[in-house]
Amino acid sequence: MNDAESMSHASYRILQPEDLPAQPLQEFANAVLQGLSERPKRLSSRYLYDDSGSDLFQQIMALPEYYPTRCEAEILERHSVDIVHMLENQAVNVVDLGAGDGTKTQILLNALGSADAGVTYVPIDISEYAMRELTEQMSERLPSIKVSGLVAEYTSGIRWLTTRADQHRNLVLFLGSNIGNFNNAQARSFLRQLWSVLNADDYVLIGFDLKKDIDLLLAAYNDAAGVTAAFNLNLLTRINTVLGGNFDISKFRHYSTYDVFSGAMESYLVSMKPQTVSVEGLHTDFAFDAWEPVHTEYSYKYLESDVAQLAASTGFSIDGAFKDSKGWFLGSLWRVEK
Repeated sequence: MNDAESMSHASYRILQPEDLPAQPLQEFANAVLQGLSERPKRLSSRYLYDDSGSDLFQQIMALPEYYPTRCEAEILERHSVDIVHMLENQAVNVVDLGAGDGTKTQILLNALGSADAGVTYVPIDISEYAMRELTEQMSERLPSIKVSGLVAEYTSGIRWLTTRADQHRNLVLFLGSNIGNFNNAQARSFLRQLWSVLNADDYVLIGFDLKKDIDLLLAAYNDAAGVTAAFNLNLLTRINTVLGGNFDISKFRHYSTYDVFSGAMESYLVSMKPQTVSVEGLHTDFAFDAWEPVHTEYSYKYLESDVAQLAASTGFSIDGAFKDSKGWFLGSLWRVEK
């Protein structure tokens, strides 16, 4: 039993190999091999969030240029009572996908606690370090709420949760504009999968970063302090550490831009000189041309009409739409229709 499991009000579970469809290390190795063998090269954003990556992303959320965190916190401060009212004071599982440090979620949990509804908080995060910190902190901040965390990727965690049936209503949180990491087809697939494991009248609260002035977007993903650059470059460090790579981080630079056609911020790691990188764990080398990009991340931005179409096409109805005072961000509350 680990330290988190010994606490009276909080615990977390790490999904074991028998719980998962494949070994995470092998999945990472396969993804790196495939992505760096393609033209153009790419690395999946799902692997940005190891322990170091999760810590760097917490720093990103506090940056002055990175508005989404502040906008979403404002929405939750202003509208948590409205959301709680829609739950009709029922016992609820608050399932938090990609929970981070839980700061924004606590705003909603405080409102649920004040409503005296039975609440179980179920955060899901890929980082065991982040989960350990989160479960301990949330247990201390909210001793009346049961905390039961899960160390897993979103899809694995959702799949495992389908075996944990109870009579509570589910409120799934997908905050932080994480939906923007998916293109339209991927978002529809993910949301349809989520719909399939939830019950009728369960809720999903999703944070959508809305389309806005392009200069604001560019600044948010190219911060002056270079934290976003370090966040993306950490992916190469992870390959070095986990798979025995010999990437020289100083020979790559981070670059982000906005595609006006797709509506996405796009992030890249760019090789600044011709070089060959060996990855011992993959028993192969990868050649890079000077200024060759490696795609690492999409962050799609939305119109409100896009949000409505996405909900309708995946089995949800929209019961609430909440914006920040600047109109830059949308918290959309969806109800499962079955």
